[in-house]
Amino acid sequence: VKAGLAELENWCQDATEEYAGSAWDELKHIRQAIGFLVIHQKSQKTLDEVSRDLCPVLSIQQLYRISTMYWDDKYGTHSLSPDVISNMRVLMTEDSNNAVSSTFLLDDDSSIPFSVDDLVKSTEQISIPEIEPPALIKDNTGFSFLLEN
Repeated sequence: VKAGLAELENWCQDATEEYAGSAWDELKHIRQAIGFLVIHQKSQKTLDEVSRDLCPVLSIQQLYRISTMYWDDKYGTHSLSPDVISNMRVLMTEDSNNAVSSTFLLDDDSSIPFSVDDLVKSTEQISIPEIEPPALIKDNTGFSFLLEN
C-alpha cells in the first residue's frame, strides 16, 4: 500500500494541476493511516504522539479502529499498547454524546471540486466502429451483436 501511495504521489507531482488538482491533499487521511501502520515500535508511542504528531487529521475513533483491527502477522509486530487503547476507549466513551465523533469511517466530502459533466468532457471520445475486434470475438457467434453496423 505504501509503495502504491508513493507511486500516486509521483503522479500527482508530475501531472498538471488540471488533472491532479488537490488530489494529494485530499488523501491526507489515507496517507496518515498508512504512515501509522508502517511505523516501527507502535507499542512505545503515546496517545498524544499518535493523535497530535503522527495522525492529526484522524479522529480518535479512526485511530482506535486502525489500532484494534491491525495485526502484522508477517513480522508479528503489535499495535499500540493496551494503555493507549484503553485511553482511546475512554475518550470515545466521553465523546459518545457528540454526534460528529460517533463515526468510525470518513465522512463523504461533498466539496469535491468537479462534476460528472466535467468528467465526461475530460474523457477522450472513441468511435467504436473504428475499432477492429479481436479474432476470438469475431469468430464467436455469441458476440455477433458487436459486429452489427
